[in-house]
Amino acid sequence: MEESTIWWLAAGAVVIAELLTGTFYLLMLAIGLSAAAIAAHLGLSLPLQIVAAAVIGGGAVVAWQYAKRKRPGDPSARADRNVNLDVGETLMVDAWNADGTTLVRYRGATWTAVHRPGITPSTGMHRVAELVGNRLLVDPL
Repeated sequence: MEESTIWWLAAGAVVIAELLTGTFYLLMLAIGLSAAAIAAHLGLSLPLQIVAAAVIGGGAVVAWQYAKRKRPGDPSARADRNVNLDVGETLMVDAWNADGTTLVRYRGATWTAVHRPGITPSTGMHRVAELVGNRLLVDPL
C-alpha cells in the first residue's frame, strides 16, 4: 500500500473521530495528516512526511487556539438580550439610596436596581444592562 494512502486513511479516521467527539482540534490534526499525504505524493521521504504532519497539524492547532483566545467571549446569559428580554430596556431612576440601590417601577412592579461599580449614581433614564438575581443592574443613558 502506498504511503500516501495510509496518510489519507489516517486523515479520514481522524475526521470520523472528530465527528463523533465534536472537538474542532482533531480537524486541525487531519489537516496535518493531509499535508503528510501530499508530501508522500511529492515523493518526500517518510521522516519528512512525519515532519510535515507535525508542523502543519501542530501549527494549525496553535493558530486555532490563538484565534480562539483573541475572540471575545459570549456574554453571560443574564446580560444576553436573546435570553433575557429585560436587557436593553429603559427605566427612570428618581433617587439613589446611600447603599447604591434604588427602587424603580418596571413592568408594573417595584424592582431593586443597582448601578455598575465605578459609575457615579445619577438620576434620570437608565438602561438595564443585566439581571443579577432579582435586581436590575442599570447603566445611565
